[in-house]
Amino acid sequence: MKRRNFIQQATAGTALVSLGTFGLQSFSTINQAKKITILHTNDVHSHIDAFPDDDPRNANKGGVARRATLIESIRKENPNTLLLDAGDIFQGTPYFNYYGGELEFKLMSKLKYDAATIGNHDYDNGIEGLYAQLPHAEFDFISSNYDFSNTIMDTHTKPYRVFKKDGISIGVFGLGVELNGLVTPANFKETKYLDPIEMSQEMTRILKEEKGCDLIICLSHLGYDYGENSSKISDLKLAKATKDIDLIIGGHTHTFLSKPTVVENIEGKNTLVNQVGCYGINVGRIDFYFDTDKNKSANGVSISV
Repeated sequence: MKRRNFIQQATAGTALVSLGTFGLQSFSTINQAKKITILHTNDVHSHIDAFPDDDPRNANKGGVARRATLIESIRKENPNTLLLDAGDIFQGTPYFNYYGGELEFKLMSKLKYDAATIGNHDYDNGIEGLYAQLPHAEFDFISSNYDFSNTIMDTHTKPYRVFKKDGISIGVFGLGVELNGLVTPANFKETKYLDPIEMSQEMTRILKEEKGCDLIICLSHLGYDYGENSSKISDLKLAKATKDIDLIIGGHTHTFLSKPTVVENIEGKNTLVNQVGCYGINVGRIDFYFDTDKNKSANGVSISV
């Protein structure tokens, strides 16, 4: 992607959101702030190649090579960048059927993903199939509400990770969707699903109070929204029912957002919720700005690959 086109797309639709007391009213203030960039994908579903030029919906979009070029350009612009994925890495093209996920993990490692969470389709070759591909993943899998203690995945995921960028502590935790009804029990074995709201409150307590994180991100494969009358926990419901989450990076529902949704949490503070569709045709970008007191604001956009 040419830099001029990237700048045009990255500035279109951005919205400056205060996540504390730092308003960032002028470009001079922004230039004096510390800047942390979060890049994210979700529901890539084994789409390694770009869509062909005769595809009726996504002609010439996506592909790992294009994503790599975009990510590299953003990292050069801001070295203080994290790259995250919200699950459903597997299933959707013959690459998965033939290689079983090996290629997906190897390519994500080459793109230097920092972390990912687990989606329901990542169990499509069974929990043993997921486990077998872990040696090809040079990044951490973060899962807070799947209890793997009685499975082969025990000790192979982390409930959270803390990253340090330019003196800013960034806490990341992960949530997965209820597997029962979506995945055959033989595939997830004795994986236990824990309440995502309860686990969120526990993770944010640890990350905020014990680890002193300045920024807290939830990698979610719960789904963006199911409506007010649904009993399912969605990202929007999670944001409203919890506190101290600055950003929810979503997946599962293949929801295309041009910019993050702003949701008031249980304390009346802003939480950003974002999701960038599916198949790797978009990359989400959220820029967080911190003043000298570590008050923060953010803007975000979905960038077409």
